[in-house]
Amino acid sequence: QVQLVESGGGLVQPGGSLRLSCTAARGTLDDLTIGWFRQAPGKEREGFGCVSSSDGSTIYTNAVRGRFTISRNYGENTVYLQMNNLKPDDTAVYYCAAGPPLGLSFRANFYNYWGQGTQVTVSS
Repeated sequence: QVQLVESGGGLVQPGGSLRLSCTAARGTLDDLTIGWFRQAPGKEREGFGCVSSSDGSTIYTNAVRGRFTISRNYGENTVYLQMNNLKPDDTAVYYCAAGPPLGLSFRANFYNYWGQGTQVTVSS
């Protein structure tokens, strides 16, 4: 069983940056694919990025590519989401999720374990 905890959310002005962390309160993330999702008010949860367990390779959707970067620190059992040039449309609750080491996916049903979410608000 893996228990995920996100942190690092908050209020930031447009154009600003935040770094979210996803750590394992129980279990290890090293052998798992980690996905990042977000859910804005009134919208469905969407996956926008993920990182592989094997070599740290990543994929992103067009909405965040070039602005968001996912990295993992195996020694710290943590995955990071660096978000730059944030826009008001990025306002959402952000979740990390852990899934099997079977490639990369934006699909929510690929993942078995979810964190509780952290709020990111982009506003002036």
